[in-house]
Amino acid sequence: MSRTILLLNGPNLNLLGSREPEVYGSDTLADIVAGLREYATGMDVRLIDFQSNIEGELVDRLHEARGEVDGVVFNPGAFTHYSVALRDAVSATELPCVETHLSNTLAREEFRHTSMIAPVCIGIVAGFGPASYRIALDALLAHLG
Repeated sequence: MSRTILLLNGPNLNLLGSREPEVYGSDTLADIVAGLREYATGMDVRLIDFQSNIEGELVDRLHEARGEVDGVVFNPGAFTHYSVALRDAVSATELPCVETHLSNTLAREEFRHTSMIAPVCIGIVAGFGPASYRIALDALLAHLG
């Protein structure tokens, strides 16, 4: 059975590859998306990707995803730690969502230890670099059955 998954990326992820490579690695977001798309295609999964630095655009994209996708892999970036609007949007869509991060947020600054999004997600994958996205996709697909 073919699935459609939304890959959603938040603020500053468009700078991957040049932004703090010691934390986030040297892969660009385009590299990560291309690799995940190739991986997904091999499993008969259609991947729709969207990135924005604007909270409202991410909320709108989540709303649009209702009825369009089977689930969401979401790296909310810095919005993870304070966006009630994104938390509410994830909850309102009623789509299964896996929060993902390249870095281990719990091994970083204290303010990164709390996620507003996690309580409305089916799970979190963090700290495995670009592989976090593949692991999140695998977990989401396993959840979907």
